[in-house]
Amino acid sequence: MTSFSKFFKENQLTQVAALLLLLLLLAMAGVPGYLTGHWQWKQPPPVPTLHELKQIRKTGLTLPGWQTIEQAEQQIGEHNWSLQVIKKEGSESQAILLLLPQNGPMDQPEVEWTDVNGWGRSRWGKWNIAQSRSAEFTVKPSAKLASNVETKVEARFFRASTPQQTFAVLQWYAMPDGGNPSPFHWFLADQLAQWRKQRTPWVGVSILIPMEPLGQVETSWPLAQSIGETVQAALMAGAL
Repeated sequence: MTSFSKFFKENQLTQVAALLLLLLLLAMAGVPGYLTGHWQWKQPPPVPTLHELKQIRKTGLTLPGWQTIEQAEQQIGEHNWSLQVIKKEGSESQAILLLLPQNGPMDQPEVEWTDVNGWGRSRWGKWNIAQSRSAEFTVKPSAKLASNVETKVEARFFRASTPQQTFAVLQWYAMPDGGNPSPFHWFLADQLAQWRKQRTPWVGVSILIPMEPLGQVETSWPLAQSIGETVQAALMAGAL
């Protein structure tokens, strides 16, 4: 019991420290706005790659080693996503790639995963989630990127079963320096960026991979990891 109590206390202290740091940064960023009458949260810095982000919704994403079978805008929740059916070259492997790019300087991630769940239920009748776990993968630096450091992405990985099809699903918010399934992670990163008069653009990513009906989702992890790495690398090399 002592070790668990210590763990929870340390976890709470970490969360409190993160919140205090955020409040301090907000206060420091707010002083110039107070003096000039231009509040940072009313007029955030522009998103430099906003045009490229909006283009994703219209044309999808070009992925090395993958062929686009079809692509269209798809309303999911209150937003229009890019729905892209992709097929691996020289293989029968296919996947559905859903992308929600940032649509404006005030646009922020909120309940995208809930929206995808609702879309799945409306499209297939049911959307039952099981075998859910956290997942991680890394993206090796590209020749187009200035950094030589590998990029870490944290994501949600689970099985979604419908009456017609079972999917392995991988979800995260892609950002220039990695990815995370939590909107709060983006919020902290963007606040730190705004303090430097910059922004942290984002793209919601949801990958659906057909798998054996009601099978073990782990059998699809190698393919999910490979697609995830390819998608993150393509976004970092372009829109992010």
